[in-house]
Amino acid sequence: MWLPLIGLLLGILLGLLSDVKIPAAYSSYLSIAILASLDTIFGGIRAYLQKIYDHLVFVTGFFFNIVLAASLAFLGVHLGVDLYLVAVFAFGVRLFQNIAVIRRILISNWKNARENAKKK
Repeated sequence: MWLPLIGLLLGILLGLLSDVKIPAAYSSYLSIAILASLDTIFGGIRAYLQKIYDHLVFVTGFFFNIVLAASLAFLGVHLGVDLYLVAVFAFGVRLFQNIAVIRRILISNWKNARENAKKK
């Protein structure tokens, strides 16, 4: 479980320390790709905590979500419609749902650990 978190922190650190500039024309694509990847990462953490994690589902979901979100943004640009907002809304809702479930699981585990400690 620590490997994805270490990779995320390392990626953020490398991004902050590098001097790579993304053109403004690609900012919507990048923002949606980041949101989709965060949704997948938190979904993977949620699945791990629920003991239903599968590497194949995580990896395919990671790339599929990024490609789907970028495709929506690309299609929206060519149609003249802000379709990237659909992806932002969908992935944003899922992201907050995953975080809420993770929080509930961690609180439940913490309460169970406290109760078990009291019994001993």
